[in-house]
Amino acid sequence: MPELKGSAQPEALATVYGNILPAKPRSIPAFFTIFPLDHARFHDYYIDMANNQRKNLLDDIDIRILSALQKDGKLSYVQLASQAGLSESACLRRVRLLEEQGIIDRYVMLINQAAIGKPGTVFVQVTLDGQQQDKLLRFEKEIGQVPEVMECYLMAGDSDFLLRIIIRDNDDYLRIHNRLTSLTGVLRVQSSFALKTILRKTELPL
Repeated sequence: MPELKGSAQPEALATVYGNILPAKPRSIPAFFTIFPLDHARFHDYYIDMANNQRKNLLDDIDIRILSALQKDGKLSYVQLASQAGLSESACLRRVRLLEEQGIIDRYVMLINQAAIGKPGTVFVQVTLDGQQQDKLLRFEKEIGQVPEVMECYLMAGDSDFLLRIIIRDNDDYLRIHNRLTSLTGVLRVQSSFALKTILRKTELPL
């Protein structure tokens, strides 16, 4: 990226930044109503914007790496590099960058739910007695202390939260239900039992 001096004109800036601007090139001079005399600020603004855009772009190699790791997180770098078509060192750099950017969140092991004696799944809608921020935050903190709650979503609609809970059997859920209704601010709990898991994915589409 060439360095622009303080005296650079809009046309010069258009030549340098035209490939990263979200608007058409003819709109570039309008930005000088925001940055009238401060070309350095203009430079920094669009460098930051371009870097943020790049963080959200995955090329074919990134997609091959992520697809392979989503299928098997235990792959060695030798195996991963082979699937990605890279050298081992280049593959390691790519993975580290994906981790730093937060695209790779963490590495986990998936356990068979039924094999550990908790085959049941219940979806629970929770309604609070108010939607003030402090009440929502208090519930979010308390629900994190219930180990059987695998997922919790703040919802728009009739209920405030949607939970996915795993259970051993009906008696186990009765125990969990009693705990849910005792949480601060809980007004109503509506439960739906899953009869059969039809589809469950852990791989995100890329």
